[in-house]
Amino acid sequence: MLEHILRRMGFGASPADLAFWAGTSVDSVIDQLLNYESKSTDHDSKIGQAAYVGITTSGGNPFSANTSINDARQRWLFRMIHSQRPLEEKMALFWHNHFATAYSKIAGAVGQERATRMMDNDPSSLAGSAPGQIQLLRQHATGNFRDMLLAMARDPAMIYWLDSQLNTRTRPQENFGREIMELFSLGIGNYTEADVYAAARVFTGFNWQVVGDRANTQTSYYTFAYRPNDHDINAKEFTFPIYPDGGRTIPARAAAAGEQDAVDLVNALARHPATATRLATRLYKFFVNETSDPDPALISAMAQTYLANNFSIKATLRTLFQSSQFRNPANFFQRYSWPVEFAVRAIKETGWTGFSVNTALTPLTNMGQQLYEPPDVNGWATGPEWISTSSMLTRMNFASTLAANQRFNLARDAQPYRATPERVLEYMLARFPSMGFSSTATSAMTDYLRSTTWTGTDAQLQTRIPGLTRLIVGAGEYQFN
Repeated sequence: MLEHILRRMGFGASPADLAFWAGTSVDSVIDQLLNYESKSTDHDSKIGQAAYVGITTSGGNPFSANTSINDARQRWLFRMIHSQRPLEEKMALFWHNHFATAYSKIAGAVGQERATRMMDNDPSSLAGSAPGQIQLLRQHATGNFRDMLLAMARDPAMIYWLDSQLNTRTRPQENFGREIMELFSLGIGNYTEADVYAAARVFTGFNWQVVGDRANTQTSYYTFAYRPNDHDINAKEFTFPIYPDGGRTIPARAAAAGEQDAVDLVNALARHPATATRLATRLYKFFVNETSDPDPALISAMAQTYLANNFSIKATLRTLFQSSQFRNPANFFQRYSWPVEFAVRAIKETGWTGFSVNTALTPLTNMGQQLYEPPDVNGWATGPEWISTSSMLTRMNFASTLAANQRFNLARDAQPYRATPERVLEYMLARFPSMGFSSTATSAMTDYLRSTTWTGTDAQLQTRIPGLTRLIVGAGEYQFN
């Protein structure tokens, strides 16, 4: 159960993680992981220290995760592996797919440095700078969904990604107005094309601006800018209620007060029952089971919790994590691991001494997931879509690379079980939990260990244990979360 909780609410567990949580009740583990706000956020201060997974800089440049996108990718993987707030990073990944925004389009307009800041800037890195999109998602990860929607409407990366900077009263641009309903809240079937046009008019004037010396890409950055002269001041009518009294029309307002139009619409979208059900369903599939239909009773309970608690994501998650469905062994390993989840979990369970997260970047792309680069506004195609012949080959090759890198540590850890191949295999299957192997597969693994006369020497462990790690971590049975 502990390993299941740490996989779902985080990215798996290292042997040290398991030792830390040993003896703690299930309810306490869940409570501490969910209420992480008091936990340390000093992840970045540990980058480069010997006890932690490594990073790799390029061209002799200093590590700069706020201005170099590959360094940002390494920093995020580092945080997934080492954060004391794993649910924060897990939810940031979930929301990254929900509010899918791609770095490459933004970089084409503003350059690498400013585009990286827009994607995941830590505001402490530059006085006065705004948090990047992923940092915003961390801040709102388990907070108020209405506030998150409004933050995304004002997020510079989202503004350029969905062309909001082109949205003016004379030429309404519909991209963001459509996606905030179709992808971010209500879902298809709960709005009309007339609503899309009205929503576009609501967000007219939402734009971005560069702050600082425009010629200095290292120190200038983009922030939200509301431009009253571009805002449509006329009334906007919708087919669904905007106000608690059932009113469906946002009234005409002076341009200076036009941002209130967006607040009114976002409030309406957040309180709509379709949004509650859609969020509950997506969270269920992410945290419980995506291989069978969601449990309607739990979906209803989560949706009601969301609506009754002022759109609180944390309250909704608490209902989910306290449910029997989340803890039911029948739902263990019933999610296809996203490439990032697979790689981070493999690193945590295998070890990282002398290993750089930079080594994972190209394999992750070949597995189908490059951080900060979802393929389109719909995000990544998840579930069985993650698995193909080529992506599985890449996963197996990554397992091989990681196991070879950690061969001495893996062999050392297996020494207490060296007496027989059967004991070694039992230990390894426990270290790398999976949905379970058939007796034929475990027999083949035992035969692999016995392929030469078993002596259990250090030399034999250093050969066979990495090979067995590769077989387990690269197996189909390990690709489920």
